[in-house]
Amino acid sequence: MQSFDAPAALQAEALRRKAAGQRIGFVPTMGFLHAGHSSLFDLARSRCDWLVASIYVNPLQFGPGEDLDTYPRDAEGDAATCAAHGVDATFLPPTLYDPGHSSSVHVAELGAGLCGASRPGHFDGVTTVVARLFGLVQPDVAVFGEKDYQQLAIIRRMVQDLAMPIEIVGGALIRAEDGLALSSRNARLDAPTRTRALSLSRTLWAMQARVAEGQRDVAELLTWGRSEVLADRTDYLEIVDAESLRPLSPVDRPARALVAGHFGPTRLIDNVALEATR
Repeated sequence: MQSFDAPAALQAEALRRKAAGQRIGFVPTMGFLHAGHSSLFDLARSRCDWLVASIYVNPLQFGPGEDLDTYPRDAEGDAATCAAHGVDATFLPPTLYDPGHSSSVHVAELGAGLCGASRPGHFDGVTTVVARLFGLVQPDVAVFGEKDYQQLAIIRRMVQDLAMPIEIVGGALIRAEDGLALSSRNARLDAPTRTRALSLSRTLWAMQARVAEGQRDVAELLTWGRSEVLADRTDYLEIVDAESLRPLSPVDRPARALVAGHFGPTRLIDNVALEATR
């Protein structure tokens, strides 16, 4: 497995392989890898000749008072996970931005609500780092997890709007045995807090079942659901159109229920698809 820390060296290798006709796959991460990341590597592996994984905790997507300095890290474990899942090259830059970096990418509307409302500037940081990584890696296909459903929608819109010739593939959300959506931040949860955090998936699954059984009234679903989430603070629990991410009422088309809550100092997100089957 190759390892790069210099952006220019990675880009040179990517361009060389591109010129040789190789199909490049890419999975961007912030490290502290878990089975959710591994599933993305496996998904990308079958779609490319050369698979790159980046490991970079991007300061642009963290706001004041967020956990940039304490975000969990495990360089040795990350390397082992990448090697075990067919990653051909890792990219671990000490910094990704040149001195004087002054460009940013903004995707309007899709990034305005949900996490965009509770974390102002977060998605501008995400799109800016992803656009720069795309320029360095030159991927033909990039894989992002559906756990951050809003992020996936925003990346797809950015690629479409900026005519980037990149196939964006969404990887299914992976859960622990107890139902908690896998996240690098889960390591911070003690046992009692983790038990409360399970209210996220439990509430979403119950909403999913109610819609499948014929319930359509969004206000009623949300009023009930918000009473079931046991977070110290809930940023949002919303039901939105699965494509536009606009609020829905009633549930009369493919939809998504999304939630974000704080459990102690740890902020967790989750989502499920809602399908009206009756």
